[in-house]
Amino acid sequence: MSDTSKTVKKDPELQETVAPSDDPTAAPVSIVDPRLLVREEGLKGYWTEFKRKVKGGEIGSLPVVLGLIVIWTIFQLQNDRFLSADNLSNISYYMSATGMLAIGLVFVLLLGEIDLSVGSVSGLASTLFAVYVVNHGWNVWLALSLTLVIGALIGALQGWFFAKIGVPAFVVTLAGFLGWNGLMLWLLGASGTINIPDEGPVHLFGQSSFFMDQAVIGAYLLAGLGVASMLFGSLIEQRRRRAAGVPFRPTSEIALRVGLLAVAAFVSAYVLNQSAGVTNSLVIFLAALVIVDFVLRRTPYGRKVFAVGGGIEAARRAGINVPMIRITVFALSGFFAAVGGMFFAGQTQSATLNAGGGNTLMLAIAAAVIGGTSLFGGRGTVWSALLGMLVIQSIQTGLDLLNMNTSIQYMITGAVLLGAVVIDSVSRKSQKAAGRA
Repeated sequence: MSDTSKTVKKDPELQETVAPSDDPTAAPVSIVDPRLLVREEGLKGYWTEFKRKVKGGEIGSLPVVLGLIVIWTIFQLQNDRFLSADNLSNISYYMSATGMLAIGLVFVLLLGEIDLSVGSVSGLASTLFAVYVVNHGWNVWLALSLTLVIGALIGALQGWFFAKIGVPAFVVTLAGFLGWNGLMLWLLGASGTINIPDEGPVHLFGQSSFFMDQAVIGAYLLAGLGVASMLFGSLIEQRRRRAAGVPFRPTSEIALRVGLLAVAAFVSAYVLNQSAGVTNSLVIFLAALVIVDFVLRRTPYGRKVFAVGGGIEAARRAGINVPMIRITVFALSGFFAAVGGMFFAGQTQSATLNAGGGNTLMLAIAAAVIGGTSLFGGRGTVWSALLGMLVIQSIQTGLDLLNMNTSIQYMITGAVLLGAVVIDSVSRKSQKAAGRA
């Protein structure tokens, strides 16, 4: 067909009738949107679409899901306590703090940038909270609010240097990594530790549960809310797309997706209920994922973030305020780093020299990347923070059960991170070859 062909008809189902311009007498040729063929061919169509996406480099979260299955299988074969209720409960609890840092990093990575300061910001946040509450006797909730605001302001300041002055984000946040860590050490003083009373936010972010003695009911309630939210959201989207005359998911597919989620959610609730139930930190982490996912996928701001990450010049020409997007993204990274710092404080009930240090930064970055967020910008979802943290925390917990040295944990986590980046790079090359990048 000639490149100068023209569309002479388009119906609401995205089916086009195109006539070749070099032969006016030729019969029109119908071009059907491939998404409609998927719907019409049933399971065969979905399998064909799946193969097309894989060949085109659109593999999504498939590698990390398969990797997680392999990791769990190996550790369970090595130690039958790995998939026990107590161990899975520990995984769900301890992944939340670093997972919060990873949520903020997803925003930054979507721009194709990096924030090396999140570990130091999280440590500084826990220290500031301890100083306000213990040294100055402030109200715990006022101290929490101010701490989170300061975290966001730190991120915005770093974003301003990057967006307005033109200092590379790597350099700005590396300076922040050193500077905020130095401020934390100065505030902690000679003792190096400030113990925080187990009340207010510290108790909230610890192993306590919103549901008190009804933790069993709470777990199932949380699972039910998640399933209901997906069901109603999918039905609303289906109705909206049908009214607009564009392809939509059939009810049978929605039912299948919701059914699979229901099985996963209620099985998880059942397993967690065999141990400590659902902790507050996990509930807050999941709630943050849902809210941020909505912001990124359903709001103009989220679309602007993806647009800037996909191409700065194109975003400018589209009228997007690129500096504003950059500054706010780094502000969100700082905010979630501060929330993660409070999670760490809740776990230890203290602010220490080690807060936000060690491998915290590397694990947060690794979680976002392993979960599927591209280092090259413009592609990824906030759920990568959850998937990546499941992989990392599973490796750490599994190796602890096997009494492996910390050095082995670092090497295995590093290998998994490298594998994720290699898959991302190969995926990008496949997309370019298929004309999709």
